[in-house]
Amino acid sequence: MPSKSSPPEAAIVGGGPAGLVAAEVLARAGVAVTVYDRMPSVGRKLLMAGRGGLNLTHSEEFERFLSRYAEAQPQLRPLIEAFRPEDLRAWCEGLGQETFVGSSGRVFPKAFKASPLLRAWLQRLEALNVRFALRHRWQGWDEDGALVFTDAAGEPVRTQPDATILALGGASWPRLGSDGTWADLLAQRGIPVRPLRPANMGFTLPWSPFMRRHEGEPLKRIALAFEGTTVRGEAIVTADGIEGGAVYALSGPLRDAVEQRGSATVHVDLRPDVSHEILVPKLAAPRKGQSASTFLRKAAGLSPVGIGLLREASPALPSEPEALARLIKAVPLTLASTQSLDRAISSAGGVPFGELDAHLMLRRMPGVFVAGEMLDWEAPTGGYLLQATFATGIAAARGVLASFRIPDAALTSGPSSATRQT
Repeated sequence: MPSKSSPPEAAIVGGGPAGLVAAEVLARAGVAVTVYDRMPSVGRKLLMAGRGGLNLTHSEEFERFLSRYAEAQPQLRPLIEAFRPEDLRAWCEGLGQETFVGSSGRVFPKAFKASPLLRAWLQRLEALNVRFALRHRWQGWDEDGALVFTDAAGEPVRTQPDATILALGGASWPRLGSDGTWADLLAQRGIPVRPLRPANMGFTLPWSPFMRRHEGEPLKRIALAFEGTTVRGEAIVTADGIEGGAVYALSGPLRDAVEQRGSATVHVDLRPDVSHEILVPKLAAPRKGQSASTFLRKAAGLSPVGIGLLREASPALPSEPEALARLIKAVPLTLASTQSLDRAISSAGGVPFGELDAHLMLRRMPGVFVAGEMLDWEAPTGGYLLQATFATGIAAARGVLASFRIPDAALTSGPSSATRQT
């Protein structure tokens, strides 16, 4: 317990969304907060996520939403129930950033970017007297239990706060700050960490030179199927493989299969809205001198990259309509390996929930809490990543307040406009 003569002090290591929202919760309750980050500025991965439209959360039914967290659902459920998607929207709108629900059910700020939200957020944190120590690389703890950092000049900096929240992220996009080196620092203190692996990533394929000419082209309105699970969406052909939303949705089981068996075969339905029975007579129509590509474009509605994918799987395309329709509805792609961790959107692995109490405090290190992507969970893209990141940051901060015996201060107030949709 901190002394009653001065406010308790908390150190937050990591200036991503989990660390920043934890700082806000603590500062609202009167805790003196310092956020440490090794980069020159905070929120860099959040800004990167916002380049294509900042997907905050998802509007789908809550139980279905929770199911996206798979094996980690039991541990994340109470944390997300305490800070639900509508709460995240209300918080965002409290910063002056109105939100809307897109046609896919995903939730975005109307500005569609992260920069206005981050600017408003940092202004709020400054008004709450949150202190930032940037260009400070965390080096672990010294023999007295103090946190040790190296500052921009390479000089050691030590601090011994009343509580610490570790929110250093996973190991994807290390140039933005989260490089996963914290795993060794925790291991030195006897904290087991499950290996960090790529999540929401693409896969490599041994494309022919012909298929490589389609690099960067999208496969639109397709469906991918793997081991009984089918996902609709889009994908993009890369120079050495395939990536994109539909691929990311299956990336966990595909990654596990590649690791266990050396490869994984996914099937691509190039026309998921057209049944096999309807496709067959279209393919049986006379070609009237048309080339195979022209015929497939007109009869089956395939794009050039879709036709390229057919030829990649079967250079001599079936002449029989039934067989050709089967191929269009299930083009086999054998994935050779995952993209590297530094190219992944997120990472799997991290600190097991069994090492933490209900407040996300390390059982072996009282006063040290863990939040965000450092925890051992993964989820597909679609707003699930940010939602759990915020929820765990808030849960860790509330755990700190409980240890201080300080009442929690409301993160949002007033009526929410989170029911608006477009």
